[in-house]
Amino acid sequence: MHRRRRRVGRLALALAGLVGAASAFAQAQNAETGAAAPTLKQAFEAAWSRQPEAVALRLRRDAAQAQQQAAQAWTPEPTALTLSNKTDRLNRNLGAHELEVGVAIPLWLPGERARSGALAEAETSGVESRVLAAQLRMAGVLREAWWQWQRALVEAGSARDQRANAGLLAADVAKRLKAGDLARADQHQADGAVAAAESAEARAMAALAGAAQQLRIASVGAAPRGGNATPAGLEPEPPVDAASARDVAMHPAFRDLQDRATVAESAAALGAVRTRANPELTLAATRERDLRGERYEPSITLGLRIPFGGGSRHTARTASAQAEATELQTQLLLERERIEAEQEAARARVASARAQLSAAERRAQLASESRGFFDKSFRLGETDLPTRLRIEAEAAEARRQAASARIEVAAAISQWRQALGLLPE
Repeated sequence: MHRRRRRVGRLALALAGLVGAASAFAQAQNAETGAAAPTLKQAFEAAWSRQPEAVALRLRRDAAQAQQQAAQAWTPEPTALTLSNKTDRLNRNLGAHELEVGVAIPLWLPGERARSGALAEAETSGVESRVLAAQLRMAGVLREAWWQWQRALVEAGSARDQRANAGLLAADVAKRLKAGDLARADQHQADGAVAAAESAEARAMAALAGAAQQLRIASVGAAPRGGNATPAGLEPEPPVDAASARDVAMHPAFRDLQDRATVAESAAALGAVRTRANPELTLAATRERDLRGERYEPSITLGLRIPFGGGSRHTARTASAQAEATELQTQLLLERERIEAEQEAARARVASARAQLSAAERRAQLASESRGFFDKSFRLGETDLPTRLRIEAEAAEARRQAASARIEVAAAISQWRQALGLLPE
């Protein structure tokens, strides 16, 4: 019986040593891989540099600038060169010949140039607001994945600590079993707690690997690889004071929609003056003769081409532009209400998360003190093992909830900044 107890004790000590060695190796790996883990701001900047909107931004700015230059030009379209050559060689062949060289100059319609300039200016402003809105949308996806990763890190760290504590407790039970202070049933309970902690750690590490992969997808490869990467420390975004919150009109999503509405209104105003195609002024020089041997007589031709009205086609284009402008204006009112409600909900989440953190930290402190009391009484033989295991589990759960509450406060602040239209810092 004593030999079997000694073998069980040696096995438990070996198991605890292996668990401790594996934990130390995992922590060393985490330190190596986590040293280069980026912050949220760095991940955002790296991810944005690879977004399609960022890649095409320079070309969009060039296009907007070219449209502004076109609206400032003297003519709505480039001038055209006209050439005409007339001869009677194919019929009478008397030497009649006429050569005409001229230019056709398109003319602005009344009010078209000013409204084209207004449309070009609105589209230039729309390029910048569209970029900010795209950045905010990408920041929202990245923030969600980032804080899910942080939550998974907390769960994995708590599971790792719980497994380490369970291993230490099992090793202590093995020593006392060897000394005859505890029964084999107690050793089974301690070993069962170790097995349960190892299973929980495996699940937490699998969830961490999945969260890290989702973060890599959201950050376009800027996040750490695998589930073992751990940042040097939690770096929450700067908190926002409710009094210093920005006006809804400065929100990137609202500005983007507002600029789109301005573009639609400018397009409708431009369509209202484009009732017909642009008229053309023609200036031509002609040299002609009637018979062979005669001198060429020069002449100058000045002409004006005025197209008829567009009719139903113009009416359809104008009505479509006005409908889009009206739709965007209505959507703008709804967007303002949505942003205001989202900001208020985010502010309330921050207040609630801070209250939960205060309670969780108080509970963790009390559970840690109780754990010390019961650990001492267990060593003195005044407390049985089931009570000791229950107190250990309660202390571990309290520490986990306190760590999770800290993450939730940081995540709530990040969501509040997202609702205010602020990019990661």
